[in-house]
Amino acid sequence: MNIDSNELQQVAATATAAAADAPRVDMYAGIHKAMRALMADTLLALGRMDCDDGLELAQTTQQVLALMDACASHLKHENEFIHAALEARAPGASAVIAHEHDDHLAHIGRLAGAATALLRTPAAQRPAAVLALYRDLSLFIAENFHHMHVEETAHNAVLWARYTDAELEAIHDALVASIPPEEMMGIVRWLVPFMNPAERTALLADMRAKAPEAVFHAVLDAARPHLTQGEWTKLARSLGLPPVDGLVAV
Repeated sequence: MNIDSNELQQVAATATAAAADAPRVDMYAGIHKAMRALMADTLLALGRMDCDDGLELAQTTQQVLALMDACASHLKHENEFIHAALEARAPGASAVIAHEHDDHLAHIGRLAGAATALLRTPAAQRPAAVLALYRDLSLFIAENFHHMHVEETAHNAVLWARYTDAELEAIHDALVASIPPEEMMGIVRWLVPFMNPAERTALLADMRAKAPEAVFHAVLDAARPHLTQGEWTKLARSLGLPPVDGLVAV
């Protein structure tokens, strides 16, 4: 059985209405919030960059390259785990998005090359090169925002129709377990701060139950500088954490 893009849209419309009444395990929601946040922050940084400031140029270029690495890794995880799950029970369901993944990888290569070239571009030519990169990155991000919406609706609809929540949790846990610690800590910086309080608590409570205590506290330490005091207080209270730095979660 093959599923084309029109069928995916029809299934997505039906499943979206049903999900409002009975929320299901969503493997895309959290990581896509993180990716959107990283993309937006990088685009803003590039747009406001002083390209005549060597340090700022180097730091912003590095952020663009880090975004490209994160995007490539994200595509790999989706291909190996989520697309594999889709194809196992709904052959053809991932075909459209898989083709877009190939296009995105080619675009990632071009953007990374343009960002690296900025460091060697003569000062007089740099503003034009930065503007060109900014515009190209804008298009890449726009494409990815649409792409992620399709995954969150059409792909989730297929997954929810063919997998139980327990099975989806097992796939997600296997995906997370495959991520090297250094990469995971980089994701956490964008993942935890840009969730809403309920999502934040659910993620960290699950992590606390499944990961070593040292890992749980390392994640808290990585996320806390990027949370407001109010967000941290809500999180600490929801997790039953003890007072820290003289502050009590009340």
